[in-house]
Amino acid sequence: MIKVGVIGGAGYTGGELIRLLINHPDVDIAYVHSKSQAGKPVTAVHTDMIGETDIFFTGDLDKKADVVFLCVGHGEAKAFLAEHNFDKDTRIIDLSQDYRLHVAGERKQYQDTAFVYGLPELNKEQIKAAKYIANPGCFATAIQLGLLPLAKAGLLKDVYVTGITGSTGAGQSMQASSHFSWRANNIQAYKTLTHQHVAEIKQSLEQEQNKPVAALNFVPWRGDFTRGIFASAQMACDKSQEELEQLFEDYYKDHPFTVLSKTPIHLKQVVNTNKCVVQVEKVDGQLVVHTA
Repeated sequence: MIKVGVIGGAGYTGGELIRLLINHPDVDIAYVHSKSQAGKPVTAVHTDMIGETDIFFTGDLDKKADVVFLCVGHGEAKAFLAEHNFDKDTRIIDLSQDYRLHVAGERKQYQDTAFVYGLPELNKEQIKAAKYIANPGCFATAIQLGLLPLAKAGLLKDVYVTGITGSTGAGQSMQASSHFSWRANNIQAYKTLTHQHVAEIKQSLEQEQNKPVAALNFVPWRGDFTRGIFASAQMACDKSQEELEQLFEDYYKDHPFTVLSKTPIHLKQVVNTNKCVVQVEKVDGQLVVHTA
């Protein structure tokens, strides 16, 4: 059995992770760490797990766990690792953005070991051998999975992307735009052309095509729903619909969670699953790739 520790288990990311782990046949959850909820049962916060687990949140750490997941906020993961030295054999998977980006061409490190970017459709073999993994961002995952096959084929040109996300993507901490009364029957563009995931997306695309990317223009939106992301990327392209669909099918043939659809896609196809569903549309010399 793989002995797993969860840091920051009281948030949305921690809750989703625990739901996956308690049903994993090869995992034993050693502890779920939370500074704010220590001493309380996990089901007091994640009430949907009632009857499925009797684990309590704890403020203590077992630094010899086989795998530790960091489900803390951006900036907090790096600070946490600076404060706590885990066993040299412990594998660490960070779900924040702290270790995703290269610095001057070098990957960020912990205990002299570099983090591997954890998108399996891009780095499957590296992830298998990695000691430390930096999980991708949410918008970054959706957009990359729509563009990576094109980068691999050398087809990327100036790209224009719109994407809409549910309220849980903002995390559990309350803010004005997370309130139901604000979100209901409402949408809003935010961080226009400046979203933090753009650098992350470019980094992966450049890795796949081995050269700088053309312009990536991204406008994100806050949506009137809880979970999921839908993104649409547009660019000029000379390939036919059939050639593009074959390109995507070939790229993702060994990646079971990313699926090409030849009919229009929608968000409910993927919510509460591990899936990304991709659709390709070719109209008058323009290519649009939708990802849910």
